Amino acid sequence: MNPYAGLDAFDFVRQAPSPGISAYVEHFWVVTWTDLREPYEQRIISHPTVNMTITRDFHRIAGVIKGGFSYTMRGSGRVLGTRFRPGGFRPFLDGSVSRLSGRFVEVGEMFGAAGAALVGRVLAEPDSQAAVALVETFLQGLGPSEDPQAEEAAALVAMVEDDMSVTRVDELAARSGRSVRSLQRLFRDYVGVGPKWVIRRFRLHEAAERIHQGLDLATLAAELGYTDQAHLTRDFTAAVGMPPAAYARLSGHVAR
Repeated sequence: MNPYAGLDAFDFVRQAPSPGISAYVEHFWVVTWTDLREPYEQRIISHPTVNMTITRDFHRIAGVIKGGFSYTMRGSGRVLGTRFRPGGFRPFLDGSVSRLSGRFVEVGEMFGAAGAALVGRVLAEPDSQAAVALVETFLQGLGPSEDPQAEEAAALVAMVEDDMSVTRVDELAARSGRSVRSLQRLFRDYVGVGPKWVIRRFRLHEAAERIHQGLDLATLAAELGYTDQAHLTRDFTAAVGMPPAAYARLSGHVAR
């Protein structure tokens, strides 16, 4: 939620996937921290993606988490994350991705003994790039098959993220060539949440960045398709855990 402050407490690195797994994985990410004098809590506003995270504290698959959540770092440690593309986890799951929404599932529960063994190897590997290679090899070994509907879901999510003018589900349905109901089914099965939630979440990510830059709330609400400033404030507070004015103070700005 406040990455600018967080970078003083930890190091964050992204790594692109190899071509053999790039149809499913958006990127790998590694967070490391050393000798923290005091615990540091990082609050996260989730994206419409599935993540697999392996650290000494937990090793789990995270579905799309609708609210914010946090992780507290202590001492020294490392988190290795696999961020799947929107729709990219569907080939690894026998069923709709919505089954995972709002849930954390142990890697061993999801992938059995092979998943539990992967966790042990990753935790024992001190080199982060070598640990990422272990995860890549594991996922490739599961033999996923590319799915045209997963590709379509990923493209539509990217459209919502990149184009701020997309503020309504019917607009996105028209661009996709699908009916609203068909679009909702696609998102539920492949992304894990409906298109309305995806649109609102990306607009809130945009709001957080623009508030950090000092843009006034009334202008921001209009640009992001909200009916009024109060509506934006309610959505922002529900996702972030604090109102825009409080968030702005983290950045040294005052929300107006």
